[in-house]
Order: sequence, then C-alpha cells, then structure tokens
Amino acid sequence: METEYKKYCFALDLKEDPEIIAAYREHHQKVWPEILESIRNTGIEKLEIYQVANRLFMVMETHFDFSLAAKAESDSKNPKVQQWETLMWNYQKALPFAKPHEKWVQMERIFKL
Repeated sequence: METEYKKYCFALDLKEDPEIIAAYREHHQKVWPEILESIRNTGIEKLEIYQVANRLFMVMETHFDFSLAAKAESDSKNPKVQQWETLMWNYQKALPFAKPHEKWVQMERIFKL
C-alpha cells in the first residue's frame, strides 16, 4: 500500500576541508527557527540529511500535494531562507554534473524492496 506521503532524495557536496565540514555540521545542530518553520510550512513532514566524507544526502517526506516548484517559489520570497542558503553555500559545492545554479540534485530511485 502506498502512503499518502511522497519521498524525495537529493545529493550535494561539501567543500573538502575538515574545518568547513565541521562548521556545516555545527550549523545543522542549531538550525534557525525560521528555517524549520519554512520547511514545515511548505508541506515537508520529515527531513533528514546524511553525510559520508564530503557528500550529503537529503531525504524529505512530504504531503502528497507537495510541489518542489512551489517550495522554490516560497523560498525565493523568504529573506531568512535566502540568508540561510547564502550562508550554507559557504560550505557547499555543486556536484560535478549539476546544472548551473543547481545546489541539491534530485536522485532517482532505482530499487525498492
């Protein structure tokens, strides 16, 4: 039985510097309340970020009617989200195959048990 939620998975790299990686991790131990509110208000129910070396994987579970385009539109109009994204970009770097201005790259599920 399919759930009423959708799942999205994304990947992104961090700059390959132990101090930068540690700082990024520290920021995610105290995410700004306005960012958490923005995430919840756009229909994201659960969000997790995993790390291996400098590679990040983000898993989002959303309401069934969630729209990535609507989230992007909402984020673009939210000054606090823009401030957070600018700060995070100090630690992040695009994947080698990312499109111009693309940060998190959506992953494709290729197997499910």
